[in-house]
Amino acid sequence: MIRVPILMYHSVSDHPNDETRPLAVSPGRFADQLGVLRDRGFTPMTLSDLIAGMHRTAAMPDRPVAITFDDGYADFHSEALPVLERFGYPATVFVTSGWVQDSGPAEAGRRLAPMLTWSQVREAVSCGVEIGGHSHSHPQLDQLPGRELRNELRTNKAMLEDQIDRPVATMAYPYGYSSARVRREVRKAGYWTACAVANDTVREGDELLALPRLTVTEQTSMVKFGKAIDGQSLSMLYMKERALTKGYALVRRTRYGLRQISSKYAPGQVLGGD
Repeated sequence: MIRVPILMYHSVSDHPNDETRPLAVSPGRFADQLGVLRDRGFTPMTLSDLIAGMHRTAAMPDRPVAITFDDGYADFHSEALPVLERFGYPATVFVTSGWVQDSGPAEAGRRLAPMLTWSQVREAVSCGVEIGGHSHSHPQLDQLPGRELRNELRTNKAMLEDQIDRPVATMAYPYGYSSARVRREVRKAGYWTACAVANDTVREGDELLALPRLTVTEQTSMVKFGKAIDGQSLSMLYMKERALTKGYALVRRTRYGLRQISSKYAPGQVLGGD
């Protein structure tokens, strides 16, 4: 059975700030990791091309891999893109439209660091980078009521398509969080596939709207990176991350359920009364 790694990056910087540091990787480490991919015979693909290959609607190399970036930090343009071009590798960048540096009146949410501008997004596209959605303001989508959820998804997709003048068919969930309800709305919004985290490799038959990815940070040793892309001992390599993900998923489901219950009762009404 084919097992394909989808790598998840965020900031690529030697000097990340306190908020981006936990998920950042240095340009030097990033280049070393791409070198490992090359030396082991991997062929990087955009997420769309990878999924097309797995569904046999496009050619598939022997060892495919997808390199993805969340949020759309400015250092993708200044640090990651030159490294990708040096190796001749494509990538997929999931952009939060309300965080774009020159989003103007459409600005939404709180930027964690300097972000890409629209012209840099378009330049990335011209270099073979696929642009995907990442919501408009970067909320926890599974906590939003229906109208707000639909607006986050549709606004993001419409703005991206307007700016890059091509369809946007892929997305990634902010924080990796989704639910069956969120995935239904993602499909209705017109996305073909979507990424979670899960810290696992993709297998044939996996849910297209909940594709697992492998977290890569500065703390990902080269030994761990090598084992991860080969699909070795992932349950051990990502034991801590998986435990935290499962625990917080339960918290989020409970939180959303309580909100649903409370919204059915007017202020002052007693739950469970006669």
